[in-house]
Amino acid sequence: MLVSQIVKNKGDMVFTVAPSESVGAVAALLHARRVGAMVVLDGDRDVAGIVSERDIVRVVAERGAEGLALTVADCMTRDVIFAEPQETVDSLLERMTDRRIRHLPVCKDGRLVGIVSIGDLVKSKIAETVAEAEGLKAYISA
Repeated sequence: MLVSQIVKNKGDMVFTVAPSESVGAVAALLHARRVGAMVVLDGDRDVAGIVSERDIVRVVAERGAEGLALTVADCMTRDVIFAEPQETVDSLLERMTDRRIRHLPVCKDGRLVGIVSIGDLVKSKIAETVAEAEGLKAYISA
């Protein structure tokens, strides 16, 4: 299965935030939207980074409650790893596992078109495996 199929199925909505937003505000947004990460867009709407629950936990562990007053730019991951729509689920699972990341923004021609989580990829892989098993059962029964 390709990443483009996952984005098509789950939708292309990507929650974004400005680098100047406070860490506390982003923590509240992550909770309210029930997501684990948000893409950080600069003034030109280009990807400047990604901020995840893990980034917020790290800054609070290091700075305590005052970490919540810092800006997203102070704690976001700047070296963003992207996915492309034509990549396979297997290649992304390998990349995400090797690099210990859980979210990949999806870009096409330099434009943000979606985001996939490791949960999206695992769900897709399970559905593919179940469909394959059902197909084999039907073939054997026929």
